[in-house]
Amino acid sequence: MNRTGKILLLAGVLLVAAAIAGVAQPDFGRTATSSAGTTITVTGNGTVNGTPDRASFDFGVTTQASTAAEALSRNASEARGIVDALKKAGVESSDIQTTQVSLWPQTSSDGSTITGYQASNSVQVTAGIGKSGELVDAAVGAGANNVDGPNLDTADQSSLYDQALKQALGDAEGKAQAIAEGAGLTLGAVVKVREGGNAVPVPMFAEAKAATGTAVPVEAGTQQIQASMTVTYSAG
Repeated sequence: MNRTGKILLLAGVLLVAAAIAGVAQPDFGRTATSSAGTTITVTGNGTVNGTPDRASFDFGVTTQASTAAEALSRNASEARGIVDALKKAGVESSDIQTTQVSLWPQTSSDGSTITGYQASNSVQVTAGIGKSGELVDAAVGAGANNVDGPNLDTADQSSLYDQALKQALGDAEGKAQAIAEGAGLTLGAVVKVREGGNAVPVPMFAEAKAATGTAVPVEAGTQQIQASMTVTYSAG
């Protein structure tokens, strides 16, 4: 056998030996990594009923005149009269807020000629719901010719929302426990909590309470304060 043949034969033997060594020898350079722990994520909901105790109204007055200045002047005078009447009815100045002042021209049917001006002023008033009818009567009696409302609210909405959140957490835990048992797992600790949203008052007029007893009745009704929580639990 010539020299070249001996070299090729030796190389072949070495390759075979290396292959055998690779199969027989464990790979100490690799490490096993455990998979991430099992988790269960659920969304719980909570609802608390509350009775509104506050009402807000928008009272407005609209006036017309031949000139812009006259329309604004008349409107300002009537708006002051409405505010004075509301204060006389027991509304604090801090609960009265101007929401709109506007002025626009009135034109002929073909839009080519200005025939006068119209001015408007609106104030928003918030008070106890028991005074609602009295306030409407006072505002209209003082000249208000636009009334919008009521928007009902509860003074303790924040605490009611906290109660709804607690209910949502309990609801989430119950759902997660049911899922864990169904899957043959043991529910673990809370891993992550995310609030689902802010207080959402939902009126329920079917459960309205007695009217205020004034000339303009306003029903308190019932509001639902809703909350949701998304919670992730460990499980194993």
